Amino acid sequence: MGADANDTSDLDGHRARLRTRFREGGGDAFADYELLELVLFRSIPRRDVKPLAKALIRRFGSFAEVLAAPAPLLREVEGVGEGVALDLKIVEAASRRIARGAVAKRTVLSSWDAVLEYCRSSMAFAEREQFRLLFLDKRNAVIADEMQQWGTVDHTPVYPREVVKRALELAATAVILVHNHPSGDPTPSQADIIMTRQIIEVAKPLGISVHDHIIVGREGHASLKGMRLI
Repeated sequence: MGADANDTSDLDGHRARLRTRFREGGGDAFADYELLELVLFRSIPRRDVKPLAKALIRRFGSFAEVLAAPAPLLREVEGVGEGVALDLKIVEAASRRIARGAVAKRTVLSSWDAVLEYCRSSMAFAEREQFRLLFLDKRNAVIADEMQQWGTVDHTPVYPREVVKRALELAATAVILVHNHPSGDPTPSQADIIMTRQIIEVAKPLGISVHDHIIVGREGHASLKGMRLI
């Protein structure tokens, strides 16, 4: 009985210390597993969650990748049940909503870092390729953010005329193309470059500009405009 009481006391003390550190200094100085512990505290109130947090980081690689992992894969980790997986996906959804709020209705040229962060948080850790479109008005503010296509692990079919058709429906004057490379390497392929140039060719006569094509991956991002490929 005494040993159980000591275990409970140690657990409560560890949680209190971690919460105090967060309250006083925020999360920037926390290791990924420590930040994950804080999330897991609420999902698993009476158990040491440090081993589970470290196991999740080992399996998926980082805090962001744990949140982005599909629920079925999360549940494959011992100690992760339906409730824990759901809580992690709720945190992921909240983080994406915050990132989206940072770019919605704002001029992208004045919040480019926020645009990049939103694209990375939304797509960088996905297991399949996704093709997303940010539609802009004449002030270069985001008026719509839409996922146009889902693909396989290494290919997404994109139809230039569909991109332009949707831009016209929204009365957008410009678009930013975004897609991810599940391999992690954001280096554009020759197919990426050709597809982007085809969209530019179809859009230009209709007064629609393609500001950029951003490719995101676990290892960072690439801008076709920045690389002078468009």
